[in-house]
Amino acid sequence: MTELFRAHWPTVLGYLRRRTGDPVLAEELAQETFAKATAAFLGWRGGPPVAWLLAIARNVLTDHHRRGKRLVPLEETLLPSQAFPDTGVEVRDLLGRLPANTRRLLELAYLDGFTHAEIGAMTGQTPAAVRSAIWRARDAFRAAVEGIPE
Repeated sequence: MTELFRAHWPTVLGYLRRRTGDPVLAEELAQETFAKATAAFLGWRGGPPVAWLLAIARNVLTDHHRRGKRLVPLEETLLPSQAFPDTGVEVRDLLGRLPANTRRLLELAYLDGFTHAEIGAMTGQTPAAVRSAIWRARDAFRAAVEGIPE
């Protein structure tokens, strides 16, 4: 567990810093993440450890948010606001129209704030492959936007 901590502390802490905007809070949440990981270590089924730790970090962050703590708001649009003139289109509704893999990739990148390297660790792909997949997913999202009747 010590090796996991040393190897992945910067990744977990960086993710939480980006999401909270508060270095002190991010460090507290990262500590809670590793405490939960230590408690759940025997239940770990293998796979990429960084993906497992980032999933725990996301759950810790969600629990923190549910307790009423404020998070830094993230931009939820994948296109500039000019692409949605007075249409009232919800991003999540458009995402719901996409295939599950495409939708999940966009959610991880744009809504959850994971980097290409972090997504690659979760999916077993290289950051370059993730970057290409996100590019294709964005094209699919644009097509969904363009297919909306005005």
